[in-house]
Amino acid sequence: MMNIITKSSLVMLTTFIISVIFGLILIPFLQKLKAGQRVSIYLERTHTNKNGTPTMGGLIFIIPTFLIILIFLYFKKIEFNYNLLIVLFTFLSYSFIGFIDDFLIIKRKNNNGLKEGTKLIMQLVVAVIFFYLFMIANNEPLLWVHTLNIKINIGWLYGIFILLVLVSTSNAVNITDGLDGLAGGLSLIAFLTFGIIAWDTGWLDGYESIALFIFSLSGALLGFLLYNSSPAKIFMGDTGSLALGATLGTIAILTRHEILLILIGFVFVIETLSCVIQRIYYKFTKKRIFPMTPIHHTFEKMGWSEKDIVKLFWVIGLICSLLAIAYGVWL
Repeated sequence: MMNIITKSSLVMLTTFIISVIFGLILIPFLQKLKAGQRVSIYLERTHTNKNGTPTMGGLIFIIPTFLIILIFLYFKKIEFNYNLLIVLFTFLSYSFIGFIDDFLIIKRKNNNGLKEGTKLIMQLVVAVIFFYLFMIANNEPLLWVHTLNIKINIGWLYGIFILLVLVSTSNAVNITDGLDGLAGGLSLIAFLTFGIIAWDTGWLDGYESIALFIFSLSGALLGFLLYNSSPAKIFMGDTGSLALGATLGTIAILTRHEILLILIGFVFVIETLSCVIQRIYYKFTKKRIFPMTPIHHTFEKMGWSEKDIVKLFWVIGLICSLLAIAYGVWL
């Protein structure tokens, strides 16, 4: 146990330090390139001061995490295995999709990045490749209810289920990324939770390497929050949000805790549902249920300060994650 704690602490501390240093370099560089993001016209009254804030901040935690994993692999401190390859593939692939989207936004000097359809197709392509990699490793198409030791074989439907998990989680984090520190803080809580759960999945090949990847990313996220918490000096952009969401989904699938992901990412789920409900209701009635979606903007319309909303959502995310740990590890 002490060895596990030591390794986790080391990778978290290392990536935290590197991400902080990298942020000091990247932010002025992006400012010099005028890589700022324009605030939506619907938020200009409350978020005017955020116009021009650099985007692509996801690089602050993506690059250090990948770099540290490579270094630890080179010195044989982490064992390379097939499941770690799947995690790294998804992590980098979705970050690349987000990078293209952010790059187009910067280049065009507006909020028009990749078209929704194009972005969705790219996400689905990566998800299909993930499913292929997952299944050729002789993984069974099972839904597990760990506490009750129930395993349900859903056959070919599991492929659709995996596509849904990856695409929905990547977009859920992307939708939540609307207030300073909100998505980053919630992601940190979620990854720390899955890190603890991963240590308990001794049956999973390479579980220790995956857990160390998770704690490495958590340390880098903590460093990123130094720059992203209110007032944000940089936004994570789609580069970061798509990568975080897809990686959460990947780890949930590999550890067979897909259903538990709903509880761990409860705030992400609520944020996404608010948008879906709003769209459907407006389509049929031409009226709105919420003053504005995602739902964190509804709280802003009600007069809540940005910092208070973020703190409330962090607390909700933490409580749900503690419940998830009790369910996924202890019970």
